[in-house]
Amino acid sequence: MRRRSPTALLPGLLVLLCAVLAAACAGPPRAPATTVSLRLWDDQVAKAYGTSFAEFERQNPDIRVDLDVVPYADYFVSLNAQLANGTGDDIFWLNSAYFGALADSGALIDVGRILPGRTRNWVPAAVDQYTRDGALWGVPALTDGRIVTYYNKKMLADAGVDPAALTWDPDPAKDTFLPAMRKLTVDAQGRTADQPGFDPANVARYGFNAGRDLQAVYYEFVGSNGGRFQQPDGTFAFAEPRSAQAFQYLVDLINTHHVAPDADDTNVNPDYGRDAFLDQRLAVFQSGTYNLRNVADGATFEWGVAPMVAGPAGRVSVVNSVIAAGNARTPHPEAVARVLNWIGSEPGADPVGGRGAALPAVTGSQQKFFDYWRERGVETGYFGSLGGTATIDPPMGPKFGTGLRAFNPVLGEVFAGRVPVGPGLQQAQDAANAAVAAG
Repeated sequence: MRRRSPTALLPGLLVLLCAVLAAACAGPPRAPATTVSLRLWDDQVAKAYGTSFAEFERQNPDIRVDLDVVPYADYFVSLNAQLANGTGDDIFWLNSAYFGALADSGALIDVGRILPGRTRNWVPAAVDQYTRDGALWGVPALTDGRIVTYYNKKMLADAGVDPAALTWDPDPAKDTFLPAMRKLTVDAQGRTADQPGFDPANVARYGFNAGRDLQAVYYEFVGSNGGRFQQPDGTFAFAEPRSAQAFQYLVDLINTHHVAPDADDTNVNPDYGRDAFLDQRLAVFQSGTYNLRNVADGATFEWGVAPMVAGPAGRVSVVNSVIAAGNARTPHPEAVARVLNWIGSEPGADPVGGRGAALPAVTGSQQKFFDYWRERGVETGYFGSLGGTATIDPPMGPKFGTGLRAFNPVLGEVFAGRVPVGPGLQQAQDAANAAVAAG
């Protein structure tokens, strides 16, 4: 066997020596980073969170944050099933429709306990909305502000419609909204809905996104008619006369006047109105801050923001917030606490507001959202007091989600015109209250 000379062995020894020295300088091997999963339903905020959590991970190299973006239509069905099985993401967004039941079940972390003294940094209404039995069950992440009207500038200008001057009213003598929507609705032959020969079976462009949209449409019409959706004890009351009158008006927009898309489309696709607006198949789109970034990115035409349509009782909007809730069964409670703390901080929320993705519930980060959009010529004041100050209570009670699952299918049939409004609302209300009582 041929022996290597000492000189031949020298390069190898040098490489080995360098490796030993490098290992010694590096110290003991690092433990792998803890992965914290965060579930949410908004793609635009997820993009902003990408920037936010890149900085978090730089400051906290022992934690990695994975975003789990789930479409809203499927979000709560799968979330509730996972939590019932003792699984689910470490942190997840919640709205008021579902948080109460989860808080009562012990599924959520008491944020006031793990992050004491932080509530002064968050929108007070959001803190109040998610405080139950003296505990705060999540970090306020977003607040929606008031609902507004997005509109296609050319379409409304051509029709001579001022979006800020519209008022709906069950009394045709006082109603300016329906006549305007008829001018804006056009069939495939170019005839508007207020012209002879208009073909409702072949509509190329609708006026308004009336439909089974709790957040952006029917809560506002109920409130703007002086009605209510729930009683103070949380039981459902939307079959009452003023509320029923508002539902009747919306259903007629779809099925009698044909100035809103077919309910069989909007019932199954909650984003149908937004997509139709971006495709210029809809002239007026009532929605909130959560669609501002989507409209800005997707519109290929000039658009504007106006206050939501007024009703007999004025402009009455639901104002909702979203929390980031911690999973009480997470195997990483310390890491989850640090991520929640970041979400509720200005450095964590600034990218959300600074990108214009959504209005943060961290008060110190809100100005970045307003500045972003004002620099781009968008009037953001209508999301606040310029759009009115009256509100209707948001969904409340630990069993709202149970009631929602009971009344939603019936409301779908009401909006589709297959069940009369009065009997249908009573059926839906009875089903919801029975489900809540039984659950």
